[in-house]
Amino acid sequence: MRAEDDRYVVEVPRREVETGSIDAGDVYRVALISRRNATAKEREGANASGSGSPSSEPQPPVEIGELRYVEIEDIGKQGDGIARVERGYVIIVPGAEIGERVKVEISEVKSNFAVGEIIEDDF
Repeated sequence: MRAEDDRYVVEVPRREVETGSIDAGDVYRVALISRRNATAKEREGANASGSGSPSSEPQPPVEIGELRYVEIEDIGKQGDGIARVERGYVIIVPGAEIGERVKVEISEVKSNFAVGEIIEDDF
């Protein structure tokens, strides 16, 4: 991250654009997570490569039991709320409506989506 006038710029690895995870020039919401607060699993993964870079296979950005604050952006085919987090990763939130901001607990994690149960409405 670097300072530029009255803002900060976050650099994104080239592979994220090249693999289509994000598009150059678009604006994204990001979460900054301190390495001091990283889970043991995250620290272990960062140290395994020696350089601190993640493995070539992207891992889900959430874990079972994790609490997240999300905004419902869409409704899925089954009528469940859909929220998107890092790299466009989907969190399915049963019982949520478009525009709701909810606190969820992640109950299931798959490679391309997770399921979160509502803990708190309209945070």
